[in-house]
This record gives sequence, C-alpha cells and structure tokens, in this order.
Amino acid sequence: MKKIFKNSICLFGLALMLGGAGASAQSLNEAKAWYEAGQYAEAKPVMERYYKSQPSNGNYSLWYGVCCLETGDPESAVKPLETAVRRRVASGQYHLARAYDRTYRYDKAEEVCTDYLDELKRRRRDTAEAELLLSAIHTHSRMLKGVERVCVVDSFVCDKQDFLEAYKIGPEAGTLSRYADHFADNGRTGGTVYENELGNKRYYSELQPDSTFGILSSARLSDGWSKPVLLPGSINEGVNAGYPFVMGDGTTLYYAADGPESMGGTDIFVTRYNTNTDTYLVPENVGMPFNSPYNDYMYVVDEYNNLGWFASDRYQPEGKVCVYVFIPNPSKQVYDYENMDEEALRHLAALKDIRLTWTDTTLVDEARQRLAAVAENDKQVKKPVRDFEFIVNDDHTYYQTTDFRSPQAKALFDQYRQLDQSFRQQREQLDKARQAYADADRTEQARMAPAILDLEKHVQKLAREAEQAAKAVRKAELEAIGIH
Repeated sequence: MKKIFKNSICLFGLALMLGGAGASAQSLNEAKAWYEAGQYAEAKPVMERYYKSQPSNGNYSLWYGVCCLETGDPESAVKPLETAVRRRVASGQYHLARAYDRTYRYDKAEEVCTDYLDELKRRRRDTAEAELLLSAIHTHSRMLKGVERVCVVDSFVCDKQDFLEAYKIGPEAGTLSRYADHFADNGRTGGTVYENELGNKRYYSELQPDSTFGILSSARLSDGWSKPVLLPGSINEGVNAGYPFVMGDGTTLYYAADGPESMGGTDIFVTRYNTNTDTYLVPENVGMPFNSPYNDYMYVVDEYNNLGWFASDRYQPEGKVCVYVFIPNPSKQVYDYENMDEEALRHLAALKDIRLTWTDTTLVDEARQRLAAVAENDKQVKKPVRDFEFIVNDDHTYYQTTDFRSPQAKALFDQYRQLDQSFRQQREQLDKARQAYADADRTEQARMAPAILDLEKHVQKLAREAEQAAKAVRKAELEAIGIH
C-alpha cells in the first residue's frame, strides 16, 4: 500500500548512541536493525558515517546507498551503489538500477538491470522482482520521450495534511475539501472531495471493503444527495484511486492511482466519460513532468483563470508536499527528444528547477498576477453553505430552509422537494429506457414502446406538478416579504 493512501507503521525506535569506540560499534548494530526494519531515515546518519570512513567498503556503500534511495535522495545513492556493484555485493545491481531509474538515467538502469537479471538466471534464482523493475524502466524510458512542454510558474512546500490550502482556485472551477471536513463524523475514511461549480455533483475517494480506495460520485437532489456509486470502468479496478477533479465539460476526469501503470507511487491519470455507454474511456497516464517515481496527485485546472495545480512529494521530507502551479496547454506539446541535451531533458522531466520551464517571463508574470488575484478573492469571499438552490425571484435565491421567512412557504417547499425528487428519479428511469430502446432490435422496440410512452406521460405530469408547487412556494414567500 502506498504512503499517499495509508500511513506507514513505525515498527520500533532505538536511541542512537554516539561517542567512543564501543558506542560506535553499538550504533552500527542498531543502524543495521533499523535498516532491516525499513527505518531508513533513522539508519542513514550512522550508515553515512561508516561509508565516509571507508568509502571502498562494499557493505557500507550498499547500506548507505539504499538509505539515500529510500529517503528521497536518489542522486546521492548512485555513487555508493556503484561502489557496491564493483565490490559485487549481493543485491547491489538491483538497487543501483533503481537509483538510475529514479534519476531518469534509463539507459544505464536498463543495462544494470539486464545484467542483474542474467546473473539471477545463471544462478537459478527468482527473477520476478528484477523482471518487474526492467519492465518499469522500459515504460519510464518511453515516457521520457514525451515530456510535456509546460510552464511551471510557482511552487509551494507545505504540510501534506494541509496541502489543499495551496489550491487557490476560483469558484468557476468548483470547490475542494478534505473528506473529514465534508463528511463530518460519518465514521468512514476518505481522501479529498471535489464539488463542481454548480454544486450539484461531487466526486470523492473512500475506503472500500477490499481495503483499497475507490472514487465515487453522487448528485444533489431536492432533499439531499443521491446514493453514491463507484465510477464505472477501469478507474477503481485493483488499485488505490483518489484525488478526483472534473473539468468544466463535465466529462474529463483527472485522478491519482497506484498500480502497474504508475511510475512508482501514485501517478496522475486522465479519462473521459462516455455518455453513450455510461462508462469511462481507458485511463491514460498524463506523463512527465507531472508524474515522477514518487507520489503525484490532485491535478486541478482553473479554466477561467488559466491556471493549473498538482501536488508531489518528490524531493520532500516525510510529511511535506510540494504544490506546483502551471499554465495549462490548450493541447499537449512535447520537447524534441531527438535534438535535446539528455541531461537538460532529465531536469525538465524531474522539475529540478521550475525556472528551466520559463521560455517567456511575461507569461510567468501574468500567471503570477492571476494567481495573486485569485488568492486575494479567496480570502475575501466567504462561500455560502448550500443545501439546495431555489430561485424565488430575480433578487432572492435561497440555499437553506432557514432562508424562508414564511412558515407556509417552508412547508410548501418541503412538498415541492418531494415532487421534484420523484420527477428527477422518473426522468432518470426514462433516460435509461430510451437508451435501452435505441440499442434494441425492432421486435424488442415494439415491446418496449408502450411502457416508454406511459413513463413519458408520467414524467410530464410530475414536471407540471413540481412547477405548480414551485409557483405556490414563491407566491407564499413573496407575500411574506411584502412583494406582490
């Protein structure tokens, strides 16, 4: 399970004893215990000291290199792991291939991993882990050839638990919130919640019975929210999926997931809803520089302000995350892989320095001005709590039942909501029946037609009744507030 979805469990802690010769020996033993337990951050300082004291020692080189690799510093891992390989330390090749992979040196990663795989075959050892790594290296190598040319205008390092506060999106893009804040005290575990700009559709991730996170959606009805349903298709199949965001077209979905198509932790994917089949197209990995060997997620685009955001824990210590702000491209543009310096392309793919993406400083300045304006508006505008939206007249729109001044209007509104809910449910059934009719042969269509006609009449009747009920509500409320 990836860290982005579940907290890691600390196995045990030991105090690091520094000082004389005896204490140093004890520290190495403790560091090895931490190392074996996967507590690489705790082991790293001691392993570094021993490696620097004997840089040609194969074991010290391996232990320190793996500690660097597992604590988000693959660049520092390369040199000691190269030493471990020269000293023919067991598993050295595997970890060096991983280090090359995480530093985007895919040719070297493939060479080392292939040699390691051949050696395992000669010794008749299990090759599954090495084969999986080699397959991933090939995938990442292909991704490097399609790095998107995108201008990243700013970045913010913040606490992972509060990272949504860095997303200063305008109301036209919808709203983002934490699951615990949106679904207060419901006893369930979830990630983030996205609600569209109309406030009538929401998407969120929630822990499922199989212990994976899945993305669900629900629609606002007159009396609350519809029963949530898991998104169809391959979005939630066999992976942890979360951090959903839907573009203004209502069909394009960005989300994050782990699994075999991910570079390492969680990657950002995009898919589109097919209204004809009530499912989503096969998700696509958005590629580099948005995705990396670490955890990348929460891709959001504010089309109105022409700004985009995504989050990543690349190069960050535990508990921290970096939120990048970029200018969205109208269509994907990629760097010229064949004619670019390899090291420069690696830096662009990894976002080593966002200034390398600035080809037009005027565009950067303008984007930063838009960002500042959105952030200022976010401070000043307190968004109303909306249980529904009911237009009384051009000057009065109600969002909660407490907005009504007339007790009669409030009682009539309750009746209207029931009628409106029945109308929406029946209309949904009618839409499904019409779709089934369109897909059926002529014999089946002839059989279905009478029932569809009856349902159409019923829906029309409910629509008229709901409209009359709404008029009665408006009349009673306008009389109460002195408008005739």
